[in-house]
Amino acid sequence: MPREILYLKIARIIEDQISSGTLKTGEKLPSIRTIQKIYNVSINTVKQAFLELESKSLIESKPKSGFYVSHSFHSKLELPSVSQLQLSQQEKTPEDLISKVFNTLTHKDFTQFALGVVDKSMLPIAKLNKGVVKVLRNLEDSGTGYEPAQGNINLRRNIAKWSFTWDGHLTEDDIVTTSGALNALFYALITVTEPGDTVAIESPVYFGILQMIKSLGLHIIELPTHPVTGISIEDLKKVLPKINACCFVTNFNNPLGSCMPEENKKEVVHLLSKHNIPLIEDDLYGDIFFGVSRPKPCKAFDETGNVLWCGSVSKTLAPGYRVGWVAPGKFKEKTIRKKLLNTMSSPPLYQEVIADFMEHGRYEHHLRTLRNTLYNNCLHFKKAIEKYFPENTKISNPQGGFVLWLELDPKIDTAILYDIAVQYKIGFAPGRMFTQHNRYNNCMRLNFAIKWDEKVEESLKTLGLLIKQQLQ
Repeated sequence: MPREILYLKIARIIEDQISSGTLKTGEKLPSIRTIQKIYNVSINTVKQAFLELESKSLIESKPKSGFYVSHSFHSKLELPSVSQLQLSQQEKTPEDLISKVFNTLTHKDFTQFALGVVDKSMLPIAKLNKGVVKVLRNLEDSGTGYEPAQGNINLRRNIAKWSFTWDGHLTEDDIVTTSGALNALFYALITVTEPGDTVAIESPVYFGILQMIKSLGLHIIELPTHPVTGISIEDLKKVLPKINACCFVTNFNNPLGSCMPEENKKEVVHLLSKHNIPLIEDDLYGDIFFGVSRPKPCKAFDETGNVLWCGSVSKTLAPGYRVGWVAPGKFKEKTIRKKLLNTMSSPPLYQEVIADFMEHGRYEHHLRTLRNTLYNNCLHFKKAIEKYFPENTKISNPQGGFVLWLELDPKIDTAILYDIAVQYKIGFAPGRMFTQHNRYNNCMRLNFAIKWDEKVEESLKTLGLLIKQQLQ
């Protein structure tokens, strides 16, 4: 029997025991060696089975102790609701609320759940600094010269090589570098749309994407999005005659954390290709997965060049370096012309530093550590929320990324709650920021990519208390 089927079979047996209550919450699992002997398989097969169970938040490891049935599995909290398709013209991007939240981001004494970046303690800053020195020493003209508009050849080559992690078949010639993922989305949007066109997006959606699309004179249709499986394909089919492009975060989207199943990705790629509607895919979080393997992006199933695959190291390695890229498929030449017109070229220094970091195998090592830290943080946050927040709180269950989406009692207005929380030096992102419509007013997004400690737990406890007070 193939090893893949064996490890899934073992994982399924243990999962059934957990579901039936044979293995209870907090109970220690048999050791890896014990299970190896029972099933007469290799150590690696058992480890793969345990990774599969960890990816579903069924079990968790405790250093030097072993594996235990996760407390988060028997969560009393439900998943957040799925929105309804809304095609009315009443739209208003909550720019005042967004500005208010951003104005607190530099407050050092805040417990900051609002900002969607990884805490600097989780980044390999010392290694990156060594890379900067090395690149400055070796780079011709120390990085002061222009590069071709398509971008740094070393970076493009390493991004293409990295695409093997999701069965990509990219070459350095397929990539155009950008100043971060938002810049990649910007070039993709101005390449495939004209002012007045309509773009379909997820809902809720990252407010930066909302603002960018609106600023380009484009209209938006928000598609209902399930917190586990992503956009509703049936609703996508309904709006096909109305849209000119789609912009989706298919892997661990922000803020829901949903990950579109592979069969859904294939269907979306086929559907949009058939109707000649470009898909702009923001794969910013694809490398931050909690399971056994990286989920494939839609680009992996693109046979017509219709998918513009965007990525960046802003969420994994160096937010301030502003290093991103787009593989624009059949739109490559037009994308390069747009970049030439807007910025001429990207700064070579940090592109070289990231290329060097990827070239010498340090990126995968860093990602393994980062994923483990974020996964454990996710479990800590979910346990604290279940402990301190009202019982009718609904919470997402992301299998990657680093944000949680909470849906509170309908009586709660998180924009008002935010003003109260700020007085306690706690920041979060109110739900209204993630839509152009008047909804998600009782929702919030929390970033769990911060160092877990007593202060963070105490802040979650305070936040839960403030919510309970609002309900009295």
